[in-house]
Amino acid sequence: MTTRQDILRAVLWMSGAVASFLTMAFAGRALSTSLDTFEIMTWRSLTGVAIMVTLITLRGSWGKVSTRRMGLQIGRNIAHFTGQNLWFFAVASIPIAQVFALEFTSPLWVLVLSPLVLGERLTTMRVLAAGLGFIGILMVTRPGAQELSPGVIAAACCAIAFAVTMVTTKRLTRDVSTLSIIFWMTVTQTVMGLICGGYDLDFALPTAQTLPLLVLVGCCGLFAHFCVTTALSFAPATVVVPIDFTRLPLAALLGVLFASEPFDLWVLAGAVVIFAGNVINIRSETRPRVAAS
Repeated sequence: MTTRQDILRAVLWMSGAVASFLTMAFAGRALSTSLDTFEIMTWRSLTGVAIMVTLITLRGSWGKVSTRRMGLQIGRNIAHFTGQNLWFFAVASIPIAQVFALEFTSPLWVLVLSPLVLGERLTTMRVLAAGLGFIGILMVTRPGAQELSPGVIAAACCAIAFAVTMVTTKRLTRDVSTLSIIFWMTVTQTVMGLICGGYDLDFALPTAQTLPLLVLVGCCGLFAHFCVTTALSFAPATVVVPIDFTRLPLAALLGVLFASEPFDLWVLAGAVVIFAGNVINIRSETRPRVAAS
Protein backbone atom coordinates (compact mmCIF):
# COMPACT_ATOMS: atom_id res chain seq x y z
CA MET A 1 0.00 0.00 0.00
CA THR A 2 1.23 3.52 -0.82
CA THR A 3 2.18 5.34 2.39
CA ARG A 4 1.92 9.03 3.24
CA GLN A 5 5.71 9.33 3.03
CA ASP A 6 5.71 7.78 -0.44
CA ILE A 7 3.10 10.31 -1.63
CA LEU A 8 5.12 13.23 -0.27
CA ARG A 9 8.26 11.93 -1.97
CA ALA A 10 6.35 11.67 -5.25
CA VAL A 11 5.17 15.28 -4.86
CA LEU A 12 8.77 16.43 -4.32
CA TRP A 13 10.09 14.60 -7.37
CA MET A 14 7.25 15.89 -9.55
CA SER A 15 8.07 19.45 -8.46
CA GLY A 16 11.50 18.97 -10.03
CA ALA A 17 9.85 17.66 -13.18
CA VAL A 18 7.57 20.71 -13.41
CA ALA A 19 10.54 23.11 -13.22
CA SER A 20 12.41 21.12 -15.86
CA PHE A 21 9.47 20.96 -18.27
CA LEU A 22 8.93 24.71 -18.03
CA THR A 23 12.58 25.44 -18.76
CA MET A 24 12.56 23.00 -21.67
CA ALA A 25 9.45 24.61 -23.19
CA PHE A 26 10.93 28.09 -23.36
CA ALA A 27 14.30 26.81 -24.59
CA GLY A 28 12.53 24.69 -27.22
CA ARG A 29 10.62 27.70 -28.50
CA ALA A 30 13.87 29.63 -28.89
CA LEU A 31 15.41 26.73 -30.83
CA SER A 32 12.42 26.32 -33.16
CA THR A 33 13.57 29.24 -35.30
CA SER A 34 16.78 27.37 -36.23
CA LEU A 35 16.00 23.62 -35.99
CA ASP A 36 13.03 21.37 -36.70
CA THR A 37 11.52 19.18 -34.01
CA PHE A 38 13.37 16.01 -35.07
CA GLU A 39 16.72 17.82 -34.89
CA ILE A 40 15.89 19.23 -31.46
CA MET A 41 14.92 15.76 -30.24
CA THR A 42 18.10 14.20 -31.65
CA TRP A 43 20.46 16.65 -29.96
CA ARG A 44 18.43 16.46 -26.78
CA SER A 45 18.72 12.66 -26.77
CA LEU A 46 22.44 12.73 -27.58
CA THR A 47 22.98 15.03 -24.60
CA GLY A 48 21.03 12.57 -22.51
CA VAL A 49 23.11 9.62 -23.71
CA ALA A 50 26.36 11.43 -22.81
CA ILE A 51 25.06 12.30 -19.35
CA MET A 52 23.70 8.82 -18.69
CA VAL A 53 26.88 7.05 -19.81
CA THR A 54 28.96 9.35 -17.60
CA LEU A 55 26.73 8.94 -14.54
CA ILE A 56 26.36 5.17 -14.88
CA THR A 57 30.11 4.75 -15.33
CA LEU A 58 31.02 6.99 -12.37
CA ARG A 59 28.51 5.17 -10.15
CA GLY A 60 29.52 1.75 -11.41
CA SER A 61 25.89 1.01 -12.15
CA TRP A 62 26.07 -0.73 -15.51
CA GLY A 63 24.77 -3.86 -13.79
CA LYS A 64 21.41 -2.09 -13.38
CA VAL A 65 21.11 -1.52 -17.14
CA SER A 66 19.55 -4.52 -18.84
CA THR A 67 17.46 -5.43 -21.86
CA ARG A 68 14.65 -6.70 -19.65
CA ARG A 69 11.16 -5.89 -21.00
CA MET A 70 12.83 -4.38 -24.07
CA GLY A 71 9.72 -4.71 -26.21
CA LEU A 72 7.69 -2.65 -23.75
CA GLN A 73 10.54 -0.14 -23.42
CA ILE A 74 10.71 0.38 -27.18
CA GLY A 75 6.93 0.82 -27.35
CA ARG A 76 7.12 3.35 -24.52
CA ASN A 77 9.90 5.26 -26.26
CA ILE A 78 8.05 5.37 -29.59
CA ALA A 79 5.03 6.84 -27.81
CA HIS A 80 7.18 9.38 -26.02
CA PHE A 81 9.15 10.29 -29.15
CA THR A 82 5.90 10.92 -31.02
CA GLY A 83 4.41 12.94 -28.20
CA GLN A 84 7.57 14.98 -27.65
CA ASN A 85 7.85 15.97 -31.31
CA LEU A 86 4.21 17.04 -31.33
CA TRP A 87 4.90 18.96 -28.12
CA PHE A 88 7.86 20.87 -29.53
CA PHE A 89 5.81 21.70 -32.62
CA ALA A 90 2.97 23.01 -30.46
CA VAL A 91 5.31 25.03 -28.22
CA ALA A 92 6.59 26.86 -31.31
CA SER A 93 3.07 27.46 -32.69
CA ILE A 94 0.73 28.50 -29.84
CA PRO A 95 1.04 30.08 -26.34
CA ILE A 96 2.89 27.80 -23.92
CA ALA A 97 0.11 27.97 -21.33
CA GLN A 98 -2.31 26.71 -23.98
CA VAL A 99 0.05 23.86 -24.87
CA PHE A 100 0.19 22.78 -21.25
CA ALA A 101 -3.57 23.12 -20.84
CA LEU A 102 -4.24 20.77 -23.74
CA GLU A 103 -1.44 18.45 -22.69
CA PHE A 104 -3.09 18.12 -19.30
CA THR A 105 -5.88 16.04 -20.77
CA SER A 106 -3.37 13.19 -20.41
CA PRO A 107 -4.49 12.40 -16.82
CA LEU A 108 -7.94 11.60 -18.21
CA TRP A 109 -6.34 9.09 -20.57
CA VAL A 110 -4.23 7.75 -17.70
CA LEU A 111 -7.38 7.17 -15.68
CA VAL A 112 -8.76 5.14 -18.57
CA LEU A 113 -5.55 3.17 -19.16
CA SER A 114 -4.37 2.57 -15.58
CA PRO A 115 -7.06 0.03 -14.57
CA LEU A 116 -6.47 -1.88 -17.83
CA VAL A 117 -2.66 -1.83 -17.86
CA LEU A 118 -1.66 -1.37 -14.22
CA GLY A 119 -4.62 -2.84 -12.37
CA GLU A 120 -4.93 0.33 -10.27
CA ARG A 121 -8.21 0.99 -8.49
CA LEU A 122 -10.34 3.90 -9.69
CA THR A 123 -11.56 5.62 -6.51
CA THR A 124 -14.26 8.27 -6.25
CA MET A 125 -11.75 10.93 -5.17
CA ARG A 126 -9.45 10.18 -8.11
CA VAL A 127 -12.36 10.54 -10.53
CA LEU A 128 -13.41 13.79 -8.82
CA ALA A 129 -9.86 15.17 -9.03
CA ALA A 130 -9.57 14.31 -12.71
CA GLY A 131 -13.02 15.76 -13.36
CA LEU A 132 -12.08 19.06 -11.72
CA GLY A 133 -8.87 19.09 -13.74
CA PHE A 134 -10.83 18.60 -16.94
CA ILE A 135 -13.25 21.41 -16.04
CA GLY A 136 -10.29 23.68 -15.37
CA ILE A 137 -8.79 22.83 -18.75
CA LEU A 138 -12.08 23.66 -20.49
CA MET A 139 -12.08 27.02 -18.70
CA VAL A 140 -8.57 27.73 -19.96
CA THR A 141 -9.02 26.59 -23.56
CA ARG A 142 -12.70 27.62 -24.00
CA PRO A 143 -13.57 25.35 -26.96
CA GLY A 144 -15.13 27.28 -29.82
CA ALA A 145 -13.52 30.59 -28.82
CA GLN A 146 -10.54 29.98 -31.11
CA GLU A 147 -9.81 28.22 -34.37
CA LEU A 148 -8.54 24.64 -34.47
CA SER A 149 -4.96 25.29 -35.60
CA PRO A 150 -2.27 22.65 -36.28
CA GLY A 151 -0.59 23.67 -33.03
CA VAL A 152 -3.77 23.04 -31.04
CA ILE A 153 -4.24 19.63 -32.71
CA ALA A 154 -0.60 18.71 -32.02
CA ALA A 155 -0.92 19.67 -28.35
CA ALA A 156 -4.12 17.64 -27.97
CA CYS A 157 -2.60 14.57 -29.65
CA CYS A 158 0.61 14.70 -27.63
CA ALA A 159 -1.50 14.26 -24.48
CA ILE A 160 -2.57 10.79 -25.62
CA ALA A 161 1.02 9.80 -26.41
CA PHE A 162 2.18 11.07 -23.01
CA ALA A 163 -0.56 9.12 -21.23
CA VAL A 164 0.66 5.93 -22.92
CA THR A 165 4.21 6.84 -21.87
CA MET A 166 3.15 7.44 -18.27
CA VAL A 167 1.24 4.18 -17.93
CA THR A 168 3.96 2.04 -19.54
CA THR A 169 6.61 3.74 -17.39
CA LYS A 170 4.68 2.81 -14.27
CA ARG A 171 4.43 -0.77 -15.53
CA LEU A 172 8.17 -0.89 -16.23
CA THR A 173 9.12 0.39 -12.76
CA ARG A 174 7.79 -2.87 -11.31
CA ASP A 175 10.75 -4.88 -12.57
CA VAL A 176 13.10 -2.52 -14.47
CA SER A 177 15.46 -0.01 -12.83
CA THR A 178 15.02 3.73 -13.38
CA LEU A 179 18.54 3.93 -14.82
CA SER A 180 17.74 1.26 -17.38
CA ILE A 181 14.48 2.94 -18.43
CA ILE A 182 16.09 6.36 -18.93
CA PHE A 183 19.25 4.98 -20.57
CA TRP A 184 17.33 3.07 -23.22
CA MET A 185 14.98 6.03 -23.71
CA THR A 186 17.88 8.30 -24.65
CA VAL A 187 19.53 5.67 -26.88
CA THR A 188 16.43 4.60 -28.82
CA GLN A 189 15.19 8.16 -29.25
CA THR A 190 18.59 9.24 -30.58
CA VAL A 191 18.30 6.57 -33.26
CA MET A 192 14.72 7.57 -34.08
CA GLY A 193 15.70 11.24 -34.23
CA LEU A 194 18.60 10.59 -36.58
CA ILE A 195 16.36 8.55 -38.89
CA CYS A 196 13.49 11.07 -38.93
CA GLY A 197 15.68 14.17 -38.99
CA GLY A 198 18.31 12.95 -41.43
CA TYR A 199 16.26 11.09 -44.02
CA ASP A 200 16.57 14.09 -46.38
CA LEU A 201 20.34 14.36 -45.75
CA ASP A 202 19.82 17.88 -44.39
CA PHE A 203 20.58 17.76 -40.67
CA ALA A 204 21.39 21.04 -38.90
CA LEU A 205 24.49 21.11 -36.69
CA PRO A 206 24.66 23.13 -33.46
CA THR A 207 26.00 26.67 -33.60
CA ALA A 208 27.47 28.88 -30.90
CA GLN A 209 23.97 30.28 -30.34
CA THR A 210 22.01 27.03 -30.34
CA LEU A 211 24.46 24.71 -28.53
CA PRO A 212 23.81 26.08 -25.00
CA LEU A 213 20.06 25.83 -25.54
CA LEU A 214 20.34 22.29 -26.90
CA VAL A 215 22.37 21.24 -23.86
CA LEU A 216 19.81 22.91 -21.59
CA VAL A 217 16.94 21.10 -23.32
CA GLY A 218 18.82 17.81 -23.07
CA CYS A 219 19.62 18.22 -19.37
CA CYS A 220 16.11 19.39 -18.47
CA GLY A 221 14.49 16.62 -20.48
CA LEU A 222 16.63 13.96 -18.84
CA PHE A 223 16.15 15.32 -15.32
CA ALA A 224 12.41 15.71 -15.85
CA HIS A 225 12.03 12.07 -16.85
CA PHE A 226 14.21 10.93 -13.98
CA CYS A 227 11.90 12.87 -11.65
CA VAL A 228 8.74 11.44 -13.23
CA THR A 229 10.06 7.89 -13.25
CA THR A 230 11.17 8.17 -9.61
CA ALA A 231 7.83 9.69 -8.59
CA LEU A 232 5.99 6.82 -10.28
CA SER A 233 8.04 4.34 -8.28
CA PHE A 234 6.63 5.88 -5.09
CA ALA A 235 2.98 6.45 -6.00
CA PRO A 236 0.30 5.36 -8.51
CA ALA A 237 0.06 7.11 -11.88
CA THR A 238 -3.34 8.57 -10.98
CA VAL A 239 -1.69 10.35 -8.03
CA VAL A 240 1.52 11.48 -9.73
CA VAL A 241 0.08 12.88 -12.96
CA PRO A 242 -2.30 15.51 -11.47
CA ILE A 243 0.63 17.15 -9.64
CA ASP A 244 1.94 18.18 -13.03
CA PHE A 245 -1.05 20.54 -13.36
CA THR A 246 0.96 23.22 -11.52
CA ARG A 247 2.80 23.87 -14.78
CA LEU A 248 -0.26 25.65 -16.14
CA PRO A 249 -0.39 28.82 -13.98
CA LEU A 250 3.41 28.98 -13.92
CA ALA A 251 3.54 28.80 -17.72
CA ALA A 252 0.93 31.56 -17.98
CA LEU A 253 2.90 33.81 -15.64
CA LEU A 254 6.26 33.15 -17.32
CA GLY A 255 4.67 33.66 -20.74
CA VAL A 256 3.53 37.13 -19.71
CA LEU A 257 6.88 38.06 -18.16
CA PHE A 258 9.30 36.63 -20.74
CA ALA A 259 7.41 35.84 -23.97
CA SER A 260 5.02 38.80 -24.27
CA GLU A 261 2.03 36.46 -24.22
CA PRO A 262 -1.29 38.01 -23.16
CA PHE A 263 -2.54 37.09 -19.71
CA ASP A 264 -6.04 35.64 -19.71
CA LEU A 265 -8.14 35.70 -16.53
CA TRP A 266 -9.72 32.44 -17.68
CA VAL A 267 -6.29 30.85 -17.29
CA LEU A 268 -6.18 31.96 -13.66
CA ALA A 269 -9.74 30.75 -13.00
CA GLY A 270 -9.03 27.41 -14.62
CA ALA A 271 -5.82 27.06 -12.64
CA VAL A 272 -7.73 27.54 -9.37
CA VAL A 273 -10.09 24.69 -10.29
CA ILE A 274 -7.12 22.51 -11.31
CA PHE A 275 -5.36 23.23 -8.03
CA ALA A 276 -8.53 22.22 -6.19
CA GLY A 277 -8.47 18.89 -7.97
CA ASN A 278 -4.83 18.40 -7.01
CA VAL A 279 -5.51 19.17 -3.36
CA ILE A 280 -8.47 16.78 -3.22
CA ASN A 281 -6.45 13.99 -4.82
CA ILE A 282 -3.32 14.41 -2.69
CA ARG A 283 -5.22 14.84 0.60
CA SER A 284 -7.28 11.76 -0.16
CA GLU A 285 -4.19 9.66 -0.93
CA THR A 286 -2.24 10.87 2.13
CA ARG A 287 -5.08 10.53 4.64
CA PRO A 288 -4.19 7.81 7.17
CA ARG A 289 -6.22 4.65 6.71
CA VAL A 290 -8.12 3.45 9.75
CA ALA A 291 -8.00 -0.29 10.09
CA ALA A 292 -11.34 -2.01 10.43
CA SER A 293 -11.94 -3.45 13.88
